[in-house]
Amino acid sequence: MQALAPRARISRGNSGEGRWEIATRPPAPHLRPYIRDYSGYTEETPGPLRRRELPAPQIVVIIEFGPPLRVFDAGSDRRHSSHPGGFVAGLDATFTITEHDGFQRGLQVNLTPIGARLFFGVPMEELTGRVISARDLLPRKHARLAERLEELPTWDARFDLIERALGERVDEARLEVGVVSWAFRRIEERGGAVDMRALARELGYSQKHVIGLFREHVGVPPKLLARLVRFDRLVRHLKTGATGTWAELAQRFGYYDQAHLARDVKQFSGTTPTRTRAALIDVAGMSP
Repeated sequence: MQALAPRARISRGNSGEGRWEIATRPPAPHLRPYIRDYSGYTEETPGPLRRRELPAPQIVVIIEFGPPLRVFDAGSDRRHSSHPGGFVAGLDATFTITEHDGFQRGLQVNLTPIGARLFFGVPMEELTGRVISARDLLPRKHARLAERLEELPTWDARFDLIERALGERVDEARLEVGVVSWAFRRIEERGGAVDMRALARELGYSQKHVIGLFREHVGVPPKLLARLVRFDRLVRHLKTGATGTWAELAQRFGYYDQAHLARDVKQFSGTTPTRTRAALIDVAGMSP
């Protein structure tokens, strides 16, 4: 008997700070090299809500069904942009501030850089450090993706459509990404603890050539990707509320020492490790 596909898991919450619903489902196995995860969401709050989004080794695609989020320029709490229908955020080395007026609804797809390279068909360095309207990047045949997703009756139907759209693009792609895809997996599997000279030797290329390949297919050089992978592992750990001194966490996640960890956290989050930990625990309370 053929196994049934997993169905979306729905989580809901209601507190003095607002109400929310989050739908999640694991991506189909054959698409996991391209989709890290996805989720549907609805949130209502008594007033405007601002969040600090931390960088991760992924391309974030937001498809909005409600009023568009305000996305603030790096380092600014005044200059911002909005993208009706949604936006795509490339890899970055710092945090991003987003804000809504009390209501948001949509779907977030976190693509691997390789998945985004194949789906959008543009060099990833064109997205690095940028937030771009999804309508400007979507392939022509998927120009109405946001409208089609909003019209569907269930989150499962929306996830199915996302998977079909990405699967078609992967099958149609004529890009050679095998070398970078292998190197990307190696960096993730080792939690960012990869010697870049040794990696270049394994690939059989010069370091300069490897950096060029990563800029095109990932968006950043492999050394920065490794730092993002290491930071992301730390963030995911902190979201669980796990204990441990900063010195212990530095050793566990491959930092030279506590000062090295603090420098990376400060760059990527814009604040101290202690404040970052507290903020992540708060955010985790709204996770499924």
